[in-house]
Amino acid sequence: MNGRWKSVWRRGRWWVLGLVLLLVLPVLAAGTALRLNYTGDPGAGTTTRGKDAVWLGHAWVDGRKKDADVAAFAARIKGTGIRDLYVHAGPLEHDGTLPPARHPRARWLVDAVHRTMPGIRVHAWLGDVLATEGPDGLRLEDAGTRAAVVASARQVLDAGFEGVHFDLEPLHSDDRHYLSLLDDLGALTRPRKAPLSVAAHQIDPLPAAHRVLGALSGSEKWWSQEFFGEVARRVDQIAVMSYDTWMPLEGLYGGYVAQQTSLALEVTPEDTDLLMGLPFFHEDDLGHHESAETVTAAVRGARLGLARTDRDRERFGLALYVDFAAEEADWRAYRDGWH
Repeated sequence: MNGRWKSVWRRGRWWVLGLVLLLVLPVLAAGTALRLNYTGDPGAGTTTRGKDAVWLGHAWVDGRKKDADVAAFAARIKGTGIRDLYVHAGPLEHDGTLPPARHPRARWLVDAVHRTMPGIRVHAWLGDVLATEGPDGLRLEDAGTRAAVVASARQVLDAGFEGVHFDLEPLHSDDRHYLSLLDDLGALTRPRKAPLSVAAHQIDPLPAAHRVLGALSGSEKWWSQEFFGEVARRVDQIAVMSYDTWMPLEGLYGGYVAQQTSLALEVTPEDTDLLMGLPFFHEDDLGHHESAETVTAAVRGARLGLARTDRDRERFGLALYVDFAAEEADWRAYRDGWH
């Protein structure tokens, strides 16, 4: 190799090294920040406020669950902070309607819960895939569809449910049609004194992260903090789906939950319940690593975020996703870490 090519090769190596550093250093810095976010002692006062919730599967309203199951579940949650049950009563059709046959045992469940678990509220969990990243799904931009969703909410309240919980995904940040739907739903639920709650996407961990990811992949994972606040102001409860975070290590995941808790607390009104989701399920894929996204890390992360941002916030809790995938160790970690 002559001198000229040696010089080109030398310069090329420096360019490659510079590019590697440009890509790797921000990742290392972010990882270090998250790990540091998981350190410290949340201290006294960061325990249950009696405003926790759990997502329950469809078996509770389609006839598969019996009185014995209700009794066993009542024993399971006795002494915890669980107040609200989000019971899957859908899914909605893509046009926003809900066939009554989807929840034939709704009244039985509500009556059984009131009999065995005084003070526990039963919400209808409704959802559907949105046509935001594919051709099929529910379209919020259609006014008729939004009206049908409101009618479906009225239907489940008439069936005996005490509240309505919505999980519509993938929901992009700054969707004004979604905010319009929440306004219409609030006009239905407030006169009935029925809680309106939603499952919420995570908040941008870095400024405009949802826009960057959307531009690169066409998919948005996060909401802006401003949009999260707009949603929170329109509902009685907002439950952050603080799992499926891509975090590979438990310490990083716990730090991420602490960050998400702080970001959510900053923009959630005092009169709205803020719930941080716990991963009561076990999978291993790109979005969720079972060894990293543990209940222990999620509970501790939520407590750290609460302690640093708004220790005295009363309307704060944890939401457990989901009953049919939970293991005994998940329930034990929730009790030990939060009570």
